[in-house]
Amino acid sequence: MRISEGILAGIVAIFSNKLRTTLTMLGIVIGVGSVLSMISIGDGAKAIVMEEANRFGGADQFSLYRSGHIRKGGRWVPNRSKEYFTYDDVLAIEAEAPSIETVVPRIPVWGGSTIQGEDGNEVRAGYHGITPTLQTSMDWDLHSGRFITYEDVQNKARVCVVGFKLIDELFMGRDPIGREIKIIYGTGYRPGRRSNEESTRRAERLTVVGVMTPRGTSIRYGWDMDNHVFMPLSTMQDRFTGDDRVTMLSVQAKNVDLVYQAAEEVKTVMRKYHNGEDEFFRTRFTVESVDTLDRIRKVLQITLSVIAFVSLVVGGIGIMNMMLVSVNERTREIGLRKALGAKQRDILFQFLAESTAMCSVGGALGVLLGVGLGYFASKLASRFVTIVDQWPFVFAIEWVGISLAFSAAVGIGFGLYPAFRAAKLQPVEALRQE
Repeated sequence: MRISEGILAGIVAIFSNKLRTTLTMLGIVIGVGSVLSMISIGDGAKAIVMEEANRFGGADQFSLYRSGHIRKGGRWVPNRSKEYFTYDDVLAIEAEAPSIETVVPRIPVWGGSTIQGEDGNEVRAGYHGITPTLQTSMDWDLHSGRFITYEDVQNKARVCVVGFKLIDELFMGRDPIGREIKIIYGTGYRPGRRSNEESTRRAERLTVVGVMTPRGTSIRYGWDMDNHVFMPLSTMQDRFTGDDRVTMLSVQAKNVDLVYQAAEEVKTVMRKYHNGEDEFFRTRFTVESVDTLDRIRKVLQITLSVIAFVSLVVGGIGIMNMMLVSVNERTREIGLRKALGAKQRDILFQFLAESTAMCSVGGALGVLLGVGLGYFASKLASRFVTIVDQWPFVFAIEWVGISLAFSAAVGIGFGLYPAFRAAKLQPVEALRQE
């Protein structure tokens, strides 16, 4: 008897008792399916965080900002330093920090200000003083028009670039290029209010020269990136703040592996130009959010892998028990095959093929279950998790191969003992059994 015939006989035997086979494979199916679905959910969460990081330029960036409180000795204390960022710091960092790709100075007003169009339409939005480096550091494309230029910064030009959402809200879908907007600010102003407080407001007119492509809403901070106005940094300082202060610096390292080294280089530069101080500002790393989620994801994967391993072992024990029962039930069949010339290896491969095929089929069904559960979970998350527009369905193909290989290994491992037992049966004794 050829080995291939023994393997074929083993596979055929699986389908001779479908109910028992199905119940035996259930542990394999559930183990593989559950771990693959949860890995899919975890990878979807990582994709969301990476998308969030890309909204701010990517994981290779970090921000420096002056805060009212700083951390000293394990506790928060008021920031009493008189130091602050200026544009000179930008030039110094770019010149003296070798790990830095670019620095974006920013004066942000994140939201709640009144922006008015030519037709009197008003919206609540944010506005920022920036330099041309913002577009390149954030890899942010233009929908139309142009971006802020260094000439605009030098001339304190009263121009601006608007977020995509403001096209409809301020201009009713019309082309905004060349049109004016008015930024209204001041302590007493409320839109639509008719009182003496309205006289305290201030307003600055800016000409729209460009529109940014849609960027979406920040999950972490809740800022709608498409609901902002960007103007030259110098214009913001001249027309709005009245001084040379820069609120925050967005720093881009040459690559993500150099982020923390770049941060130390920035501190060195700050100490040099700010009276030895490097604690008057706080640092926020985009990569920390990515790393935190990645660590959580890895812990989840390890935990689920252990659970899956236990489930597969339980399933393997069930398969071994079934194979032992099968050997007892088919003793006369084994004796007859040996009497007709089958060798021990033929019987061995027959029962090994049966257990391996059973686990492999269970693994394949588990993969299908995992894909289905992962897809269903992503749709469910998109419906009920309100902080994201859509929970992406991510399925790593390498885990399919790992699952199938592990399932086959379980079949071989737990099928060896029943297979050896069947192979060692003597044909005369086997044929005597009823």
